[in-house]
Order: sequence, then structure tokens, then C-alpha cells
Amino acid sequence: MNLYLRYFDNETLVHNVDDALDFLSSIPEIGMNAEMEADIRDYVASDVFYPKRYKVRTRVYFIIIKTEAATMMDFKQKKALRTPSAEPSMRIDNNPVVLRLTEEQPGWYEGALDFKRVVLIPATGKYEYRDTHFVARCKARSGQDCYNRIVDHLRGRVDSRSQFPSSKGKNFKFKYLGMWK
Repeated sequence: MNLYLRYFDNETLVHNVDDALDFLSSIPEIGMNAEMEADIRDYVASDVFYPKRYKVRTRVYFIIIKTEAATMMDFKQKKALRTPSAEPSMRIDNNPVVLRLTEEQPGWYEGALDFKRVVLIPATGKYEYRDTHFVARCKARSGQDCYNRIVDHLRGRVDSRSQFPSSKGKNFKFKYLGMWK
């Protein structure tokens, strides 16, 4: 595992954490200390593959990215990207909720949606977001179709600034009620 580090125009690709710490220590504005060094060592040793950014001062950061790239050119050309099959826990097709969502089964569905609804406060004349729970029964071909029908219904009846969640998230639930006649 290699590390890509960048602070403004200063960037490098190193092969171990000690080289990374040497690079960061060579930049006086960063102000390396024992706490930051320990945090960087923990990040490198962890299984986390998300980039990590560290605050130097207000709105100024440096970034560390774990990569499989052997050279800076490979990193820049994105030749060492992690494929979804390398991270089985992050593959979307392993998620049973997503599989159930798109499974075709025509019939009656009951869908429950929690969304942010924009409402007018009469006393102040201002608008605010309110958490709203909406449940509906509808004819649909799948859980995704049920979600789409509910959202289409609500879009015509609530303020256009209202925010609807993803059908794949925890704020949408559905159940199959049976075949239609």
C-alpha cells in the first residue's frame, strides 16, 4: 500500500508511513506534532480506504490517500483504482434490500416514506423543513415502482423545495400486500 500526499502544489507518492512523515515535516506550515503523527500512523494501519484530510489552519488542509499505484504517473492516470470486487462489503448487489427493491412482482404495495417537507409558519411568514411520515397503498410492479409512484404523487401536492430520500435508504420501507385483481 502506497500513500499519496498533497499540500497545495507539494505532492508526493511514498511507500511507507515514515517517508510520508518526513515529507510532511519538510513543510513548515503544517507543524507536525506527536498527536498528528500518531493519528497518521493509525490511519495508515487501519483498513479505511477513504482519503483523509488534516486541518492546518482555517480552510487549509493537506490530504493523504491510500493507493495501489506504484508511481505518481500511475496514480495520476488512475491505473490503480480499487474495483468494487476488491471490497465485497461495499458492493451494492450484495444488499438484499436493493435486490428486493427492483424485484418484479406486480400487485399491491404499501410504502412508507419519511421526507423533509417545506411548510409555511403563519406567525412568522417564513418556511421551515418538517419531518413528515407518509404511508400509501398503491398498485405497482416492484418496490422501486411503488417508491416512484409515491414520490410522483407527493411532488404535485407539497412545496417543490421538499426533499425526498433515496429509495435505497432507511427512510423508505415497503411491503408486498398481494396480487391485484
